Amino acid sequence: MRQRLSSEPDRYRGRRRVPTPPRSRYAAVVTSAFVGAGVVALGAAAQLPDAKAVNPKVLQNLEEASVAQDALADRSADSGDRASRGEERGTTTQVSEEEAAAQAWLLPLDDYEFTSGYGVRFGQLHSGIDLAAPEGTPYKAIHAGTVVSAGYDGGYGYAITIKHDDGTQIIYAHSRRLLVQAGDQVKAGQVIGEVGNTGHSYGTHLHVGVYVNGSPTDPIVFLRAHGVDIKLKIESVYGALAAS
Repeated sequence: MRQRLSSEPDRYRGRRRVPTPPRSRYAAVVTSAFVGAGVVALGAAAQLPDAKAVNPKVLQNLEEASVAQDALADRSADSGDRASRGEERGTTTQVSEEEAAAQAWLLPLDDYEFTSGYGVRFGQLHSGIDLAAPEGTPYKAIHAGTVVSAGYDGGYGYAITIKHDDGTQIIYAHSRRLLVQAGDQVKAGQVIGEVGNTGHSYGTHLHVGVYVNGSPTDPIVFLRAHGVDIKLKIESVYGALAAS
């Protein structure tokens, strides 16, 4: 060993040297630490509630939630089944174009002004309604039927009378021009004439009269019962399909 010279600085002078513990002491310290951690873990585990000692109320809430979830799932599946059955029924009960045309009740004009209603006027019964429109405006059959007359009819001027399956008759009067003749079968929405000012008329308009069992009736009330509102200009639900 080299002998330290007295002139060399003593780097450790004034410091207290701590003796290094033997390896056996390190092992004891590490072992004690692991043992202590295990004791702490066992103590914490001892404080946890036992699975068998879970609050019965909690179990009941969980069970009720599960039952409710199952019920919602069943209800959703049942709703889907009902919707499918409804769609199937809808496809099997669809109305054909021919049936729609036969059932349709439509407005006689696309645009008009309601000028006179059913009732006594100038001391006489005005047995229909008047719808003003420009001369030459095409008008249509309100409902499917058979043309029983088409020609000049006194005070009605050029007029068309159509008889329907239930026996009801509708007359279209004061026409400028007629586009059908007696015996023709017409559909709802079919153009049958043009608005005019013929006969006993005080202006260009279409006179519409309804006869039930041969007696005049208020067209407003009659047509409203069939889904057509003259004043509001509303047609029946089958109107769009029949007119297409």
